[in-house]
Amino acid sequence: MYNGPLYITSDHGGFQLKKRLIRYLENELKRPVTDMGPDKHMDDDDYPDYVFPLANRVVAKNARGIAICKNGIGVTIAANKVRGARAGLCYNLAVAESMMLDDNTNIMCLASHLSTDEHAMAMVKRWLATDFSGAERHIRRLQKEADYEAKK
Repeated sequence: MYNGPLYITSDHGGFQLKKRLIRYLENELKRPVTDMGPDKHMDDDDYPDYVFPLANRVVAKNARGIAICKNGIGVTIAANKVRGARAGLCYNLAVAESMMLDDNTNIMCLASHLSTDEHAMAMVKRWLATDFSGAERHIRRLQKEADYEAKK
C-alpha cells in the first residue's frame, strides 16, 4: 500500500469528482491528500494550468498524483509532458492494478464523465493498494523510456 505524498487536481470537468475523491480519501481511507486546485469551479479553466504543477510536484517528491478531466485524455497528455511523469488513463480495476504492477505509474488520470463516483473510488483504492512488481522486463522497459526521455 502506497503511503507517501498524494496530490490531486482537475479542471472544471473533473471538479466534482475531485471533491468526492478528496472526501473518500480523507474520510474513508484515512489518507491525506493535497488539493492542487482549482479551489472553485470555473467553466473556462484549462487543465494544463493545474496538471503541470501537479506532475512537477509528483516527480520532485517521488509521490503519486491523480488528475481528472471529462474524458481523461487531456490530463494524461499534459502530465506526460513533464519529465519523469508516468501518467496513465485508468478506466477499470484491472488497469488500476496493472498500471502500477507493470508500468509504475506515478499519476492516475480519470475521466469524470465516463465512470461513476463509486467506480472512480474503487479504481483509486486499487491503484494505491498496488506496488510496482519490480519484474526485470518492466524495469528494462521503463529504463528504455527514461533513456529516450533524457535525449530530448
